[in-house]
Amino acid sequence: MRVRDETYWQWADAQLHCRCHDEALSDGTTLDVQVRLSRVGTTQLFLGVYGQDGRALLEEYHASMPGETMTRALVWGVDRARAIATGALPMPRQRRRA
Repeated sequence: MRVRDETYWQWADAQLHCRCHDEALSDGTTLDVQVRLSRVGTTQLFLGVYGQDGRALLEEYHASMPGETMTRALVWGVDRARAIATGALPMPRQRRRA
């Protein structure tokens, strides 16, 4: 079970439809990447990386991804989450991006 951090709850909006990608890595780390359109049609992205115990290692969201479709944003988010989880990218200090 995932233990959501404050960033997820800032992102969450049950009235907006989103597409999701969930993935479990071989070391037990899990990824949660979600993309949606805001009420004004802006592509938004959330990504979470969670440890074996379900605690958030990283949660971040991008309130606007100008020029990106939902599909391209989701692919970018999955690639970013995998890179962070495997150490190919350093763990960002900032957890929310507007």
